Amino acid sequence: MKINNTAIKRILTFVMVLILALATSGCKTYDNFIESNNPKPDDVIRIGIFEPLSGSDKKGGELEIKGIKLAHELYPTVLGKKVELVYVDNKSELDIAQKAAQELVDKQVDIVLGSYGNALSLAGGEIFEAAKIPAINITGTNPLITKGNPYYFRICIVDSFQGVMAAKYVYNYLETDKVVIMKAYNDDYGSALAQQFMEKFISLTESDDSIVATVEYISGSKDFTRQLERIRSSDAKVVFLPGALEDSIEIVKQARSRGMNNIFLGTDLWYQDALIEEGGEAVENMIFTTYFDADSTVTETTKEFLEVYRNKYGDEEPHSAVALGFDAYLLAIDAIKRHAESQNYKTLKQVLQETREFQGATGSITFDENGDPIKTVVFMAVENGEFVSKGTEEPSWE
Repeated sequence: MKINNTAIKRILTFVMVLILALATSGCKTYDNFIESNNPKPDDVIRIGIFEPLSGSDKKGGELEIKGIKLAHELYPTVLGKKVELVYVDNKSELDIAQKAAQELVDKQVDIVLGSYGNALSLAGGEIFEAAKIPAINITGTNPLITKGNPYYFRICIVDSFQGVMAAKYVYNYLETDKVVIMKAYNDDYGSALAQQFMEKFISLTESDDSIVATVEYISGSKDFTRQLERIRSSDAKVVFLPGALEDSIEIVKQARSRGMNNIFLGTDLWYQDALIEEGGEAVENMIFTTYFDADSTVTETTKEFLEVYRNKYGDEEPHSAVALGFDAYLLAIDAIKRHAESQNYKTLKQVLQETREFQGATGSITFDENGDPIKTVVFMAVENGEFVSKGTEEPSWE
């Protein structure tokens, strides 16, 4: 059959237009084109890793990934299928985070882990929700990550939950019915924890007078004289201080220089070597909540995690973000198993929502209606210049 010159010209024109379209639309369009013509193999499960591989949040992302990789090496398959980790770099930038999230959607991942950084997670969450792909946040504590987004879950305790558990600790173990709350002015993080602490402590003591004062300060200040004198005059034994590390160190130093021996109680923001290195003797007996401590074995999975971690990294102390990354991967493959058991009667998101008493390295995990975990909280203190475990409090909002 002969092809006339007009037909040949039409074919060449179509080819040129297609090439021009691919060239001008960039690599992403080309990748999408290739992806759509190369669907995911049936014997592969894809877990998206949504993390800052570069930029200001890179170190935080590396810690989460370290735990994910450790769990993946231990359990590289699920349901007889290979688990493929698909990485994207959100570069620690909000305007790139949504593009990176969309890239995971285009690559047909089954579930997403990450991102380090509350704001980055919020940016990616919109994309995952629109695509109906469940995601598990690892260390983000901002309540907004999961609130209003039924497809985003988290593995670490939410900010406000630390406030509840701190109130229970004060009531049950510090044996006092008088507390001062000290928080930074215009700080959403501190305000959320302070509110939850106050409500819980009042309910436990059955007295509105148990919170004897709420003292505010401006973050970054160098002089806390006025606030500390108010605390001294309150005659309260305990001060709940859900503040940033630098502010908290300076506040406690000034309190000790005035001869004040109040017990200062804080959050996981204090679980850094800088607390002891910069605070010195002043930070002795400070107590704080956190979600993991290697010396506080919580479950059998904690033992498993510590064994594989130390086999690979020696006596190096595992960071809590690594343990949480480990748990996020284990929970993801557990949900995939349970989804298969439901014979697709339920979505993967529904299966995750129904998680009850999942035994992770960082404790037992049960998701509430917002996708936030009700889980074991660890209490730490500074004693003789070292972090010492003061025990755990079992998960409960009640």
